Amino acid sequence: MEVTCLLLLALIPFHCRGQGVYAPAQAQIVHAGQACVVKEDNISERVYTIRESDTLVLQCLVTGHPRPQVRWTKTAGSASDKFQETSVFNETLRIERIARTQGGRYYCKAENGVGVPAIKSIRVDVQYLDAPVLTVHQTVSDVRGNFYQEKTVFLRCTVSSNPPARFIWKRGSDTLSHSQDNGVDIYEPLYTQGETKVLKLKNLRPQDYASYTCQVSVRNVCGIPDKAITFRLTNTTAPPALKLSVNETLVVNPGENVTVRCLLTGGDPLPQLHWSHGPGPLPLGALAQGGTLSIPSVQARDSGYYNCTATNNVGNPAKKTVNLLVRSLKNATFQITPDMIKESENIQLGQDLKLSCHVDAVPQEKVAYQWFKNGKPARMSKRLLVTRNDPELPPVTSSLELIDLHFSDYGTYLCLASFPGSPVPDLSIEVNISSETVPPTISVPKGRSVVTVREGSPAELQCEVRGKPRPPVLWSRVDKEAALLPSGLALEETPDGKLRLERVSRDMSGTYRCQTARYNGFNVRSREAQVQLTVHFPPEVEPSSQDVRQALGRPVLLRCSLLRGSPQRIASAVWRFKGQLLPPPPVVPAAATEATDHAELRLDALTRDSSGSYECSVSNDVGSATCLFQVSAKAYSPEFYFDTPNPTRSHKLSKNYSYVLQWTQREPDAVDPVLNYRLSIRQLNQHNAMVKAIPVRRVEKGQLLEYILTDLRVPHSYEIRLTPYTTFGAGDMASRIIHYTEHNTCHFEDEKICGYTQDLTDNFDWTRQNALTQNPKRSPNTGPPTDISGTPEGYYMFIETSRPRELGDRARLVSPLYNASAKFYCVSFFYHMYGKHIGSLNLLVRSRNKGTLDTHAWSLSGNKGNVWQQAHVPINPSGPFQIIFEGVRGSGYLGDIAIDDVTLKKGECPRRQMDPNKVVVMPGSGAPSLSGLQLWGSTAIFLLALQR
Repeated sequence: MEVTCLLLLALIPFHCRGQGVYAPAQAQIVHAGQACVVKEDNISERVYTIRESDTLVLQCLVTGHPRPQVRWTKTAGSASDKFQETSVFNETLRIERIARTQGGRYYCKAENGVGVPAIKSIRVDVQYLDAPVLTVHQTVSDVRGNFYQEKTVFLRCTVSSNPPARFIWKRGSDTLSHSQDNGVDIYEPLYTQGETKVLKLKNLRPQDYASYTCQVSVRNVCGIPDKAITFRLTNTTAPPALKLSVNETLVVNPGENVTVRCLLTGGDPLPQLHWSHGPGPLPLGALAQGGTLSIPSVQARDSGYYNCTATNNVGNPAKKTVNLLVRSLKNATFQITPDMIKESENIQLGQDLKLSCHVDAVPQEKVAYQWFKNGKPARMSKRLLVTRNDPELPPVTSSLELIDLHFSDYGTYLCLASFPGSPVPDLSIEVNISSETVPPTISVPKGRSVVTVREGSPAELQCEVRGKPRPPVLWSRVDKEAALLPSGLALEETPDGKLRLERVSRDMSGTYRCQTARYNGFNVRSREAQVQLTVHFPPEVEPSSQDVRQALGRPVLLRCSLLRGSPQRIASAVWRFKGQLLPPPPVVPAAATEATDHAELRLDALTRDSSGSYECSVSNDVGSATCLFQVSAKAYSPEFYFDTPNPTRSHKLSKNYSYVLQWTQREPDAVDPVLNYRLSIRQLNQHNAMVKAIPVRRVEKGQLLEYILTDLRVPHSYEIRLTPYTTFGAGDMASRIIHYTEHNTCHFEDEKICGYTQDLTDNFDWTRQNALTQNPKRSPNTGPPTDISGTPEGYYMFIETSRPRELGDRARLVSPLYNASAKFYCVSFFYHMYGKHIGSLNLLVRSRNKGTLDTHAWSLSGNKGNVWQQAHVPINPSGPFQIIFEGVRGSGYLGDIAIDDVTLKKGECPRRQMDPNKVVVMPGSGAPSLSGLQLWGSTAIFLLALQR
């Protein structure tokens, strides 16, 4: 009975094969696009060579089930290369106009959750040749006690290229070398890595005054042409020389117009002049014309170094620099320093006291200071000293020292900074010295030591400073190493002690330090205090969205967990089903008083009515977040199997084709068993779809399911939609596009013969013909009357062995280049070898893995009869390859050999090969045949009769 059932099931075009087709990802990188060459280097590393600005195309061919996801990454390139910091999730990596910085190692990572990911790599070598740069240097030395001078000239040619360039030096049109001219020397300087060649002209002679050309070449790699540069050497050739119209340091007042001229005093050829500014570009409005630089209405921000550079590729560039200083005064500060010898921090009568004044000035050393007391110039005496450049203070600081402080020294002191004779306004600052002048203290106002705000709101941190005078307050972070303030500064000054933060974020939480500055107040140890900032933010939960599948009647537990939040607790949790509020779930007594980090909802038994969308809204009193659950008993989507070997099946002259569609069911045990599949087939660019139902028995995880799609029209593509059905109803649909492909089958029906080419190194060519184009005077008793289809319109390839062909002449037909994406291949073809002078038919495999190597894979000789026969030849190329059909002429003209229907398939060849002497019956020949369905039907009826 079991055998009978199996036979009956075979009548249905649906099959279940085996278990566990899930397989880890495997990957291989193949090239396309504009590669110059793909080769293996000495350590078996794949190298892809491409010309700069061409298009890089790499494909990652993957196998494995489920279909692996592909990710491209890159290393070993320039740190500034943006592609290095990103990933491309696609099986094909395409880079238009590739740059040299994009060379390096590219990795293809394929993973599908089964086993370990597959990682393959290829090194991309970008080839380029820049224009060479030629510079000239010369030396003059005394020889033999000043009897004469020896003048030596060095012509230095430098180029940037990949691969390293070859250099050719020419004088005029003559190529220079050591052996032909003792007066020249050509060498590569140390540490230049093949990028520089020097032509040395020793003890310059009259004939050495000529035009010299440096020609660089990368030997036409990737079609890159040679480049050259020419320099004419004369007896007046000299490096550039410069002088300035102003002093190297130029001090001006703001608002003035500045003009600086850079004058050439030598140089042949005529040098080129260029102005630059450091740091940054030239000021807005500045004009550099030739050797003249003009800056209208100069401002303090325009201060800096201005460089004039002259170049003519002879000697070193000449450079002159002007330091432009625009007078300015800003940031006046003072310091009160009590008696340092007595380590005092207070002002006391009878002790020394120092008042210091500093102004940021340009130029700093030209600023002049004056001290006033109570509005009158301070008079110097033994007890009142003015010093400058105190080593313990910033440079160019003026200090007023009061020795043995008296009561009469109390008063208001003013420090005035100025540029004498300049229109720049003076800058002054006052400090009052009295018994009320005391050092500062700092504290945090009551209730302000911890500041709590919501994320996105403003915050104000405050510290109060007491004392006279009150110095500025400096703020910094405490609890984060090298952390910056929101302003981007490590230290921020606030005159009123308040640090104001706009739109605080959670990363601003922490401890902040406030401290007194040691300027505009007492120059004593800083006083400090701390403020804690706490930023509350809404909760973050997981899962944000989750698809929950379960069989009908089974329990379901939904959990919404708190990932982070401030405060880190759930204040309330509300559940909704399809937007309707649900009653709160029962609370476990032990957890009622504890802060929980998750909320749960339990469904005792899943039904159709309880399937749908659930929401859990979690709050922490600052905000809320939602977990979304889509609960159902729907079946997961099918997983299409993309590794089906040669899924397309068609006959040579048929207008239809069939396609073997295979898939597995994702997590079939998660829900109720799949009862059947609904298959929708729609031709692309058409609206109507054909729908079929495919019944199945119990589907196991990893079980490969198969359905043969028939009556598909050549060469159209189709959209396939496959939906599983359970007792719950329709599950998730999966879709894919299938394309008509011939799997590298060549019928020779097109004049382009599928990209095959005639070998240029053989003796003669293969000929394409059919029964209608045959020569009426062709030799009888040799060659096929028609192609394999038996129709007069069908084409085939053959070798004509009549004169002038001779014994042993060879004709080779070479296939396109194939990328080896599988370990084994099978070459199948039909051959016709009829005639008493038949020579040999050979199949060769040309490997392009390491150079070019032709290997014999199959050979047949002699007369095999007036029939088409089929051969299956296994090959296992290790890299890119071509197949070659070689016909060898026999001893006479009755030796025509033909081939047809050449197919290249991945995988091993059929175990049972056709009998080489068995005639292949062509369609329409009138020979009887049984379809597979008729054969299986007859066998099934026969077995049923036996059982009864």
